Formats: sequence, structure tokens, C-alpha cells
Amino acid sequence: MCIRSYCRWHRAGAPGRSIKRQDLTGDGGLLARHRGLTRARGLSLIELIVFIVIISISVVGVIGALSLSARSSADPMIQKQALAIAEAVLEEVHLQPFTYCDPDDVNAATATSAAGCSAGGAETIGPETPAPYGPETRASGTVPYDNVNDYQVGGPGLTINPISNLNGTAIAGLGGYSANVTVVAQGLVGIPAAEALLIAVTVTGPGNTTVTLHAYRTRYAPNALP
Repeated sequence: MCIRSYCRWHRAGAPGRSIKRQDLTGDGGLLARHRGLTRARGLSLIELIVFIVIISISVVGVIGALSLSARSSADPMIQKQALAIAEAVLEEVHLQPFTYCDPDDVNAATATSAAGCSAGGAETIGPETPAPYGPETRASGTVPYDNVNDYQVGGPGLTINPISNLNGTAIAGLGGYSANVTVVAQGLVGIPAAEALLIAVTVTGPGNTTVTLHAYRTRYAPNALP
């Protein structure tokens, strides 16, 4: 029983000792400290192991996603180089004449139809082969390609591999790239297919990099030859 704010605490076989009530129930009492220790209890070993496993799985997933993204995305420098090659080849083709007659024909600048060309001088899709207008090749010093439609070589078009200039000299540092050019007749709104060409240039490079550019070229005749 409690007398004058004191309590007797008896233990079996041991003499009693006096403990103040506030020692048990006060802010700094034994019971309060015991409750504080209970609330401040840390993680158990099982909880810590589960936490480590979850974090490990998350990290592995993130690293895997980043690795896949890095493998599937093209190197920016390779992409830019492929684009520069495609632009250069497209410009080369697009700046060629698009006349009814081979530019070597004396009537090329004045003919308003294929009927106005000299014998054998009318342009068709593909490079000219018979003399005196052929056989044409891209790097020929005597009868090079001189019309937009000359770049359509057979069904697949013209393949430039390795990348080379108009003299046929391979350009250093571009050994891993190749270009393909196709030219097909395709009409536009108000322009018949016989008077318009669709040019497509596709460049492939390292790391499965592919760049494709398209451009249209329409015919206007008579033409001033370059």
C-alpha cells in the first residue's frame, strides 16, 4: 500500500526498498523509459534482409533498362554522319537536269517532249548505255550521270559503297557507311507521273543506323542546261 507518496516494493526472499511513485510513472520513470524503448525498437534481421532484396531487384531492373536503351539507340555522331552523307548524295542527284533529252543532245535545251530529241537521245529511267550517250556511270570522266533519272540503276537503284566522290575516290573515314539511291516516276497534285520524280536516298552505318531522305524533282521544259 502507498503511504505519503511512497510505495513498498517487495521481492521474494529480498528486503523491500522504497521507490517513489514518480520513479514508476513520471516523465523519467521506469515505465515511461520502458515504453520509449519499445517505441524505438529497430528493424529485425528478417526485415533488413527483405529490404535489401527489394532494393537489389529494383537496381537490377533499372540497370537492365538503361543497358537495353543504350544498345538500341544509335550513337549521335554516327547518326549525324549518316544524315550528312544522305544530304550530300540527295543534293548531288537533285541538282542534275531533268530534261526530255540527254544533256549531250543538241536539242536538250529546247525540246518540249521526247519527240524533239535526236535519234537515241531521249531520256528514260536509268543510265544511257549506247554510244554516243553512254555507257554512263556515276564516276565516268567522259559520260557521267547527267540526268536525275540516271541514278535509277536496275530495280534496286544505285548503291554507293564505299562512299565516294564524283571521281570515284573513296572518302576516308566513311568505310562503315553505304548509300542507296532510287528514282521513280511519281505524280503530284496537278503534275502527271511522267513529269515528276521521287528521289529516295538511304544511308546505312555502324550500329544498324539508317537514315532515309526523300525529295521530288519536277520537269520543266525547255530547260537551261547547267
